[in-house]
Amino acid sequence: MEDTTAAVDTETTVTTENGGPKKKKCKLWVKITCITLAVILAVVAILGITFACVWSDEISTVRSFKKIRSRNDANQEGSVYYMKVKGGFYFDDFLAQGGASDDRQLINFITDHITRGLIDVNIGETDIGCSSFTAVTPGGDVLFARNYDFAKTNICLTVCDPGDGRHKSISSVDLNYIGMNVDKDVEGLMNKITCLAAPYTPLDGINDAGVSCGIYMSYQGGDGEEGTVATDQKEKGKKNITSTTMLRLILDYADDVDEAVKLISEYNLHDSANTSFHYMVADATGKSAILEWIPENGTDATDNDGSARKLNVVYNTDPMYEQLRAQSEFDYQWVTNFIVTDQDSYYTDNEAKPGYARYAHIYDRLRESGGVVQDEKAAMKILAEVGQRNFAGGGGCTVHSAVYNLTKKTVLWVSNEEYGDKSAVYTFSFGGGLRSADAMPW
Repeated sequence: MEDTTAAVDTETTVTTENGGPKKKKCKLWVKITCITLAVILAVVAILGITFACVWSDEISTVRSFKKIRSRNDANQEGSVYYMKVKGGFYFDDFLAQGGASDDRQLINFITDHITRGLIDVNIGETDIGCSSFTAVTPGGDVLFARNYDFAKTNICLTVCDPGDGRHKSISSVDLNYIGMNVDKDVEGLMNKITCLAAPYTPLDGINDAGVSCGIYMSYQGGDGEEGTVATDQKEKGKKNITSTTMLRLILDYADDVDEAVKLISEYNLHDSANTSFHYMVADATGKSAILEWIPENGTDATDNDGSARKLNVVYNTDPMYEQLRAQSEFDYQWVTNFIVTDQDSYYTDNEAKPGYARYAHIYDRLRESGGVVQDEKAAMKILAEVGQRNFAGGGGCTVHSAVYNLTKKTVLWVSNEEYGDKSAVYTFSFGGGLRSADAMPW
């Protein structure tokens, strides 16, 4: 019997109009079609694999982004999110290139390295009030407490574990600072990709070495609260760093306060958002420091040149505290929104010091107990007392309150002064992650 397999493979029989058979060769066309499809599928596969490899850390990070508390516009509350950042988010590369001397350079770096040029990132302006203090428990745990006073905004609790000798950390990030609308939830893939920039904009946090830090407006400049002048150092031979990336530097690399100060001393500071800041850092030994950039010789009336400022470190053991604390007390330290260095020459009186009423209230509460508080909840109560909704006539809001236990490396965190709402209270530990907690007992 004749083998017809070859004929079936090489030609097709069709019927003509008059019913006669017609042969049509198609073997070459079939091969071309199959090869073309194979090439297209291969290219798609290669692109998919390449995308997954190049963006693997970013994909994992975006997938982890989730809302943990919904907004309440009637109470000036934005939503709260949680994100676990995978990988080193190119911060080593940022430092290797010399950092950034302004927000635009930082934006360019983030756009080039994090969002790969696909999404533009904006650094929003902010008006940060805030208060902080250190204290100790009867059992010896060192605490660092912090209120973030601002207005309605979305917050992301951002966990980083970059490896390569850098510390794990958790920090609070105001998503307004990377361009997220304060009146809307963070929705859609593009907005979530933008939030990959969150590690570059922490406002307070703790690392797994027990080092915490925070940022506070200092309202420097001749016009006080009506106008400020950003620090803009230009010392030759130094690298550059912006406000929030300096906090990231501390969280990622500092083992203690002394190392944090040493690291910061290597950089020119360029305050972000067209305003001025000072900072506080503390560690598990009980040591803390307020970091300020001020003119070597001058008062508030002459502090209008941000490039002329030098770093000054006020440690919690500084002689200025000798008249404020008894020698037997814990060396607690506290800060709000005015320069603590040489206050008598910098300000005409206490009324000229932004945030002085909160500063005095915190001092009074710490002085009552010699800087000893029963536990994290007791420290949180002091933060609640100076919350913006109720303290000194109200106005604005306290976006979040955090008490960092530097000894145990844990966090007690409350959203928007909702201390009595269990759904607004969270705890975090590096071993156990984020958990809902009980509402405050008071």
